[in-house]
Amino acid sequence: MKMDTSVIRFFESHRWLLSDRRFQKEANRRLGAARKHLASTKAQAARARVQLARRTRAAEQQRLQEQLERSPAKAICHVFGSYCKQALQVARCESGYRTTAQNGQYRGLFQMGSSERQLFGHGVSALQQARAAYRYFVRSGRDWSPWSCKPWS
Repeated sequence: MKMDTSVIRFFESHRWLLSDRRFQKEANRRLGAARKHLASTKAQAARARVQLARRTRAAEQQRLQEQLERSPAKAICHVFGSYCKQALQVARCESGYRTTAQNGQYRGLFQMGSSERQLFGHGVSALQQARAAYRYFVRSGRDWSPWSCKPWS
């Protein structure tokens, strides 16, 4: 890019070369080639920046996903947002933050029953279980009544 820019600047400050019959043909050819190559290089750099941004975003999302799946508390807060504190209290009471907790038909962080798991989903990771519990929570009017543990108890 530097070389192409230098060639273009040279001909901008030596315009007479573009109109002098002795140099006109070669000067215009070199100037045109420099402009074309510079445009191509800029386009290639722009594509590389877009790819880098995509890879960076994908890597950040992957790191966040891994972090959320390793930490039940972080997954719960990520999903429940402003209800984080209440959801943490319910999950702690229901399962002790264990994704593998089981009590009869009730399973996971929020001890959802088989019919609730069928309706709202479930999964092995804390993030999947928190998302399912959040769907259930929203469907119940953002109320903790379906759970035996309450955040205020």
